[in-house]
Amino acid sequence: MTHRSPLLSKPDCHSQWLHRLVLVCGLNMCGAVWGQAQVEIYRCGNAYTNQPETLTDCARIGPAPVTVIEGTRVHTAPTTTSPAKAAGNPRAAPLADASPNEKVDALAQKERDQQARQILESELTKAMASQAEMARLWNNGEPIKQGDEFKNQAKYQQRITELRMGLLRAESDIAGLRRELARLSTVVAKP
Repeated sequence: MTHRSPLLSKPDCHSQWLHRLVLVCGLNMCGAVWGQAQVEIYRCGNAYTNQPETLTDCARIGPAPVTVIEGTRVHTAPTTTSPAKAAGNPRAAPLADASPNEKVDALAQKERDQQARQILESELTKAMASQAEMARLWNNGEPIKQGDEFKNQAKYQQRITELRMGLLRAESDIAGLRRELARLSTVVAKP
């Protein structure tokens, strides 16, 4: 017959002893972590440190709480879509999914070009309407005075300047949209 320790005489006692051991070890580790977290911080001029060179120039701030800031996680979209899904829904795959070196099939590129053309044409229509309204208000450089502009010439001159700048901006926008439409039509025309 073997002799057992009084702590291990019963099977239940063995598991209780093991639980106590784990608990004591866990508390010791928590104490060690707590002791490490309570580091004294000193302010030495504009610098903060936990190891000051001289205590005469440094002021003790006290224990610093530990702050952990997690970084952001990058969410990536799946890069594979089946051709059947992409053909049924042109917006199924975002433009960023394809790598820069991959070629897009001709049908998808044609749909993108048509969408771009529609957007450019609607923007051109809006810009032309805006220019027509400004030209109407401009009245060949002599806009009709409104409200207190009869008495306040500076306000009238400010409105003339704003209308002139608006007309120039609208003309520039229209020219840019026409250039983009011309570029798009030459891209579409090339095989």
